[in-house]
Amino acid sequence: MVKDLKFRKATKEDTDAIVRIYERTHDAEEAGLTTTGWVRGIYPVREVAEGSIARDDMYVAELTESVCGPDGETSAESRIVATGIINKTQVNVYLDCDWEYKAPDDKVCVLHTLAVDPDVRGLGIGPAFVRFYEDIGKDWDCEVLRIDTNARNKRARKMYAKLGYIETDIIPTVFNGIRDVDLVLMEKKIEK
Repeated sequence: MVKDLKFRKATKEDTDAIVRIYERTHDAEEAGLTTTGWVRGIYPVREVAEGSIARDDMYVAELTESVCGPDGETSAESRIVATGIINKTQVNVYLDCDWEYKAPDDKVCVLHTLAVDPDVRGLGIGPAFVRFYEDIGKDWDCEVLRIDTNARNKRARKMYAKLGYIETDIIPTVFNGIRDVDLVLMEKKIEK
């Protein structure tokens, strides 16, 4: 696990940093360095961050690093390196899924739009964010955790599988304005 990584709710002041992560992710996608299936100008965009912050369901991971100044003095600097939306809102396509774990809507916690800054991928920040999300699900007394991702996003699918999520269904859909998405629906039962 990454040292000096803190999780918290996002504030309006975090909007630009969140949007920078979205933009860097789009850059990496367009350069062929990652395959999220997201599309610049469609999803995710600034309005996604602003809406989530207004709903109070946007979270960020903040990494504190030591920085050496020109005078040789070191100081600590924090920056937002990951973001995700956590709530109990299951998107419409979830209705088409025959979920393995049945639970009332108010007992299901959902992670949406997890994005890790491509500059810090490979440090374990994605899995740490998912564990943070799982802790919120427990705190909210939920029974089931649900996540979705584009079938093309093999990196995310592999990470979620390693963390114990099962792929329950793959549903063709238009998702967040992106056409021809095969949406992978995953879930995990919360152990009490």
